[in-house]
Amino acid sequence: MRIYIGNFAFESTEQRIRELFEPFGRVEEVTIVQDRYSGRSKGFGFVEMPTGDEAQAAIDGLNGNEIDGRTITVNEARPRTERSFGGGGGGGGNGGGGGGNGGGGGAGGGRGPRW
Repeated sequence: MRIYIGNFAFESTEQRIRELFEPFGRVEEVTIVQDRYSGRSKGFGFVEMPTGDEAQAAIDGLNGNEIDGRTITVNEARPRTERSFGGGGGGGGNGGGGGGNGGGGGAGGGRGPRW
């Protein structure tokens, strides 16, 4: 069973994560997600355990614990969902005409520069 572990210290190693999970059962694999450009840990990853019982014991035993100064999140990993980069709600604009400033004031409608 695949388990998500989040909010661990950026300095945590695969070995450190493995040591956290081993008291609950056999750890088949540890994956720490890293930034593709810097190679630095993103502070989350995945642990693979062979049985649901071992995985659930690890989730129950570790979720919400403080490890290396950070409160970690441990739960069953969910399948990755497709990210939507398009559209989403329009918005923007200024909602219609108007405003003005009550009469002139020269170029720019009487407002000073915006910087």
